[in-house]
Amino acid sequence: MSFGIELMEKVLFKFAKQWIAGNTIDDALTSAKEAYKNGRNVIINKLGEYHTSKSQISTTVKEYQKISNSLRKWNIRGAISVKPTQVGLSISQRECHKNFEKIIQNAREQHIFVWIDMESADHTDETIEIYNSFFSKYERLGIALQANLKRTEDDLKNLIEIGAKIRLVKGAYSENAEIAFKSKEEVDKNFMRLVRILFKNGNEFGVATHDGKIISKVERLSKRYPKKFEFQMLRGIRDDIKPGLIKRKFVVSDYIPYGTNWLPYSIRRIKERKRNILLLGSSLIQSQRV
Repeated sequence: MSFGIELMEKVLFKFAKQWIAGNTIDDALTSAKEAYKNGRNVIINKLGEYHTSKSQISTTVKEYQKISNSLRKWNIRGAISVKPTQVGLSISQRECHKNFEKIIQNAREQHIFVWIDMESADHTDETIEIYNSFFSKYERLGIALQANLKRTEDDLKNLIEIGAKIRLVKGAYSENAEIAFKSKEEVDKNFMRLVRILFKNGNEFGVATHDGKIISKVERLSKRYPKKFEFQMLRGIRDDIKPGLIKRKFVVSDYIPYGTNWLPYSIRRIKERKRNILLLGSSLIQSQRV
């Protein structure tokens, strides 16, 4: 590794450790306990994607099962968030289904919610198919949708018709302009359009954003359309506003990623929106003052 790349990784890690719980499952569970002690729910995600090694996939499945068991044991209100390509989709749909079945069945026994994470647009159709196939059997199951994709409004309306639980995110993957909104203004506008649809017609959903203006708009919508929903934010980001939201009786969940594969995930988070860099810098400064 060249000195330049090594230095860049060190600088990025200073940012990344604000939202990455650590390398191990125990780091994630420790972070979950801390969040819950402060009145927040948790969503735990093991980093990694595009796994083709069955032993690696097996380890991932067992870790998600351990997380579900631990959250139940400690009576922490929480969920796990799983990417299809980390549990076999890169091998085959059959392999993915088999492993999701193990994770979801165990989570159901422990009364833990499962979010199916959304990856790049190449996998949108497959991910929705996976969700549809399991949601008929497992009620405590949700799916992430990305506001930067032009197709998402149609996907959202179709999923709402079956009573799906939706986690709305802006989207962190680099996509072609033919299928995705590219500017922050366009993505934010579509995000709020989709949020309004959720409040008018949705059932149970998560609004994943760190944007203060959007959060204020969502608060106003919630007064007009009382619905079961939660704000979802990365661990360590916008900790300045989370206590106020909780005090105002909103549910706030910390999204807690962990694992050694922190670099590609963190680069996506930073590239997702330029404003994230400012938020991360602000959070980093605040943490140094404590």
